[in-house]
Amino acid sequence: MASADIRLVRWTPARMRARLDEVIAVYKAAFLDVHEADPVRAARDRMTHARRHTERRDLRAVAALTADDVLVGITYATPGRVGQWWHDVVASALSPAAAAYWLEDCLEIVELHVLPDYQGQGIGRALLRELLRDVPHRTAALSALELPDSRARQLYASEGFVPLLSNFRFPGSYTPYGVLGKELPPPASQRRRGAVTARFGRPARAL
Repeated sequence: MASADIRLVRWTPARMRARLDEVIAVYKAAFLDVHEADPVRAARDRMTHARRHTERRDLRAVAALTADDVLVGITYATPGRVGQWWHDVVASALSPAAAAYWLEDCLEIVELHVLPDYQGQGIGRALLRELLRDVPHRTAALSALELPDSRARQLYASEGFVPLLSNFRFPGSYTPYGVLGKELPPPASQRRRGAVTARFGRPARAL
């Protein structure tokens, strides 16, 4: 059974890089083992991409940890930039006006995963809210499997994400995705509203 004693910690890029094996293990158990035909190969590929992301100083990461410092959930994001693969592929699929509005000042959420034994306890929601707390960007965006009734899609919808693209296939993939976006409040407004659900206590500290 999952422990209720979960704390959220904001990780620096260096801290995430130091624990990248654990990050990929959570990703594999929560997503790849369910949705990939070869989860071992997919995890190896994802490790390469994630290591590259940790080289960015503007990476934002939030970890969900047990009292024994076991990683049970992770989310991270980076600001979108012209010239980045995800940004450019999505921008080219949107109208120029939509691309300008949603992607010009956007925090792109790369991953959000919680170990299966810890799902259904509000950890994913708390991670997402903490990730987006005090974000100095106008919007946030992400891609998620085109499974509208999935737990992940229900979470995003309930947190204000709306579809920007539906049944979208990224180059080289036959898997349909939804691209979702959310308008973000100004950081000062978000501070007044509070950071994390009461169940998870005070705003996450940084390590």
